[in-house]
Amino acid sequence: MANSSSAKKAIRRDARRTAVNKARRSRIRTFWRAVEEAIASGDAAKAAAALRQAESESTRGVTRGVLHKNTSARKVSRLTSRVKALAGGK
Repeated sequence: MANSSSAKKAIRRDARRTAVNKARRSRIRTFWRAVEEAIASGDAAKAAAALRQAESESTRGVTRGVLHKNTSARKVSRLTSRVKALAGGK
C-alpha cells in the first residue's frame, strides 16, 4: 500500500489512465469485429467501409500508445487481404 502522497497520487493517475486505455482498446476491437461481421455476411461494400473505419481507429490507437505499431499493422493487413478476397480482387 502506498504511504507517501505522491505514491497515492500515482495510483489514482494510473487507475484513470488504465480506464481510458481499456475503453480505447475496447473501441478498437469493436471496429475490428465490425469488419469481421461484414466479411462473414459477404457484403464487400460494407466490409470495405468498415475496414476504412477500423484502420483509422487502429492507427489512432497506435498514436495514443494503446496498441503496438506492428500489432495494428498486422491486424489491418490481414483484414485487408480478407476484404480484397471477398471483393474478388486477389
